[in-house]
Amino acid sequence: MNLFDKILMLPEIVERPPILLDIGASGQIHRSWKQIAKYSECIAFDADQREMEYVEKQQSGFKKLHIFNCILSDTDKNSTDFYLTKSPYCSSILEPDLEALKVWAFSEKFQVEQKVNLKSMNLHQVLEKLNIDRIDWFKTDSQGIDLRLFKSISESIMDKILIAEFEPGIIDSYKGEDKFYEILHFMEKKNFWLSNLTIKGSHRISTDELKIIVESGFMQKLIQYSMKKAPGWAETSFLNTFESGLTKREYLLGWIFSTIQKQHGYALKLSKKGRELYNDYIFSEMFDFSLKSIKVEVYKLKFLPAVFEKLFKSLKLQ
Repeated sequence: MNLFDKILMLPEIVERPPILLDIGASGQIHRSWKQIAKYSECIAFDADQREMEYVEKQQSGFKKLHIFNCILSDTDKNSTDFYLTKSPYCSSILEPDLEALKVWAFSEKFQVEQKVNLKSMNLHQVLEKLNIDRIDWFKTDSQGIDLRLFKSISESIMDKILIAEFEPGIIDSYKGEDKFYEILHFMEKKNFWLSNLTIKGSHRISTDELKIIVESGFMQKLIQYSMKKAPGWAETSFLNTFESGLTKREYLLGWIFSTIQKQHGYALKLSKKGRELYNDYIFSEMFDFSLKSIKVEVYKLKFLPAVFEKLFKSLKLQ
């Protein structure tokens, strides 16, 4: 039995299993949850049912999986307009900003194929319906409304979320969307710290300009893949700072989530603090695991890029 299994089988976790929230679950269940899925309850949403079938097939992987084929909104409305786009992954409650997008190579993915009015719910209604009083891992890719969905959560639940993942825009893709800088501004005031940031993007060239260069669609793709991408959106995650009000259960899960994110230094800190607070030997095992993980990163020569960078800077200064 590995350490994750050992922790997730403790009474504190069995009695109150991890709650994983997946908003905009098009395509597949979050790969980071593979190790903890069978011990966890997942709440998944996607109003664009063209891509929801795959999620339904994964139901046996979780202790419980609650699927909502409806719009998750930050309002009390029972229904909301929804824009179905050429790519299901771009469908949104917000209207795509086609004028702003026309200078980008991926603009065709945002072409609206149909505007529909769908049933909507908010997070308070969903949690009340399921009789759930917590969210441990908040993940959203809602195409423009990540922040307003997060802000719709009650303070008592928000403050105990252990990890929050967002995929906000940097460029203008939707009219009135929540942007990356707004999420940073909001989260710095809360008990979270930025634990991961990956910048994604597209090519700053329109389809019309590509057609001027070459008519072949295949060659247009090769041109795109040969060009440097510009930042378009960000994949971000924030871990709880554990400054106040969290229990032994949260320290156990916080360590697991930090370890999954490969934030082994932070996991080490949580295990040390957990051992001081609860005097449970499991935290010593967690501490040893984190210590070993940090050393393994050294053995993998992960430090080499930093060494070469410092050497390069040193040679430039001479």
